[in-house]
Amino acid sequence: MSTEAVRQPQQDRSRATRQRLLAAAIDCLAELGWTGSTVSVVAERAGVSRGAAQHHFPTREDLVTAAIEYVAEERLAHLRQGLPDLPPGRDRTEFVVDTIGEMYASKLFSAALQLWVAASSDAQLREKVVPLEARVGREAHRMTVEALGADESRPGVREAVQATLDLARGLGLANLLTDDAKRRSRVLRQWAMTLDAALS
Repeated sequence: MSTEAVRQPQQDRSRATRQRLLAAAIDCLAELGWTGSTVSVVAERAGVSRGAAQHHFPTREDLVTAAIEYVAEERLAHLRQGLPDLPPGRDRTEFVVDTIGEMYASKLFSAALQLWVAASSDAQLREKVVPLEARVGREAHRMTVEALGADESRPGVREAVQATLDLARGLGLANLLTDDAKRRSRVLRQWAMTLDAALS
């Protein structure tokens, strides 16, 4: 058996372990918050030894930095997958608004929110979180415009799209403490009608 053949399964296992650690970090952040998401807790959740976790992420900061990037990429992937190419009209607008609302009510947003809170009082973490969140915000806005087929050169359209993202983020925040799904659904349905009128 060649060295390359042996190396490939090891690389696959290493990637799988890293992926499990990142997914566990998201779960821990969303469920236990920043202070509860230690390397030991994340390793246990991932089903790997602390040594294996420290092999991939020598410090908590390394794990958190990778988790921040992972959260950003997963949130964008979730949004990309959820936004279809539907014909213009109210159904498409409602679907896009609902999809954005779901993204901000997800575990990924809860994990990101825990990072925001921690970063608000930790300058080193803030240096990592702010640029990633700016990128997520720009990309979410761009994808929303594209999914809606919106013409941002028209007055008020850019602001209406941004209001959609801001509204969904606020509703996601409200969902953090209690299940706010029914109210969120009603608010988003009403907003979809308002947004559709602004886009028409």
